[in-house]
Amino acid sequence: MKTLIHGGLLIDPANHVRAHLNVLLEDGKVAAVTSSMPEADRYIDATGKIVAPGFVDIHMHEDPVGEDGKIVNDEKAIFQCMLRMGVTTVLGGQCGDNVCDPGDYLDLVERDGAPVNVAMLAGHGYFRSACGVNDKYGPANEKQMEAMAAGIEKALERGCFGVSYGIRYVPGIDMNELTRTAEPCRKAGKMIAAHIRSDAEEVYDAAREFMDTGVEIGIPVQLSHIGSMAGFGQMEAFLNMVDEYKMNGLDVSCDCYPYYAYSTSIGATTYDDGWMERYNCDYDVIELCEGKYKGQRCTKEIFEEMRRDFPGCLTVCHVMRPDDVDSAFRHPNVMLASDGILSRGQGHPRAAGAFPRLYAEFVRPGKLDLYKAVAMMTSEPAAKMGLASKGRLNVGADADVVIFDLEKIKDGGTFSDPILPPAGIDYVFIGGEIAAKDCQVVQKNLGKVIRKF
Repeated sequence: MKTLIHGGLLIDPANHVRAHLNVLLEDGKVAAVTSSMPEADRYIDATGKIVAPGFVDIHMHEDPVGEDGKIVNDEKAIFQCMLRMGVTTVLGGQCGDNVCDPGDYLDLVERDGAPVNVAMLAGHGYFRSACGVNDKYGPANEKQMEAMAAGIEKALERGCFGVSYGIRYVPGIDMNELTRTAEPCRKAGKMIAAHIRSDAEEVYDAAREFMDTGVEIGIPVQLSHIGSMAGFGQMEAFLNMVDEYKMNGLDVSCDCYPYYAYSTSIGATTYDDGWMERYNCDYDVIELCEGKYKGQRCTKEIFEEMRRDFPGCLTVCHVMRPDDVDSAFRHPNVMLASDGILSRGQGHPRAAGAFPRLYAEFVRPGKLDLYKAVAMMTSEPAAKMGLASKGRLNVGADADVVIFDLEKIKDGGTFSDPILPPAGIDYVFIGGEIAAKDCQVVQKNLGKVIRKF
């Protein structure tokens, strides 16, 4: 089927285009970009709207696999939340976590499809646990490191884009373990990404540790969700440090989400002793997303009870400085990512709202240029991942397209109801087919597996 999207303002930063041009989709590809009106089977009038490449989320946490051996794919699933907000391609397996062997996960997507196109990282933490390292505070021995490296190398051979680390969550990792497990990326020039070891005033040493790993091996580095790492008064100096590494030859970039609160489980090492001193706060900055205290702020008693009895409970921690997060998005080396993670539909609203929120809270008020915002969620993450046919709409590119109304687009999710759909997104196309319309999923299996070899 031929689909012509006409009348809209085409914004394609990968090709440095901002023009009123029509886009013809055919056989899963962009067949023509023209000022004329070629014949088509379906016409989409985008007059007054923005036509952009499908959004690319370079940092999110994938859906679990159900007891039936299939990836969970219902209205509470994060992939469907991604699709509703215009995301057509995701990179999962972040912060060292995989829900199962990442190569097997890619096979499941290839077999069954998914709401969005799915690429994966091999999670260091997943392979660390699989190799019998049960103490997250302790080191791995030589045999375990050999097994980790072998498992990661196999995952890369099956198409994973690189290795992710959650150093904060497994502080027993040292520089030797970092380099040994990242080494398999050298051969194919694949990336490493990390939730680095610490935040606030400890963020500088933590970032140097990870960037030095990239320097030693000679591979690209992605610093994850920097708003929740350097968003406590350190952002300017932190980004200056990253710039220095970049100017000395390291392929390093950062991502950030447009909220002033982060999310993690209450049992995570983030909340180990000293966290209140690090953030200069009290227990009440923590909002519980699940369980009997859902929607409540913590007291000392609630914090201790939930950390003991329900350590996996997702929380939202309201401690980040708005001025730091805002300044991150003004930096040319920072791209948008959701860091979305859900547990049975509960969690942080970034999982369902990060992308439209950037337009509503940053572009419309004048904090960020429209063209730059589109680039941060299309061409920049696609280039970092090495996706030659994503994040762009030139002839021959994949027919992944988002049509939205800049005056109406906004996030819908709240901290109490995080997966409410956004508004103002008319159409989302994957492979030239309508995957979502008016922020509702129309087809939930158009997404394909993406492997990198």
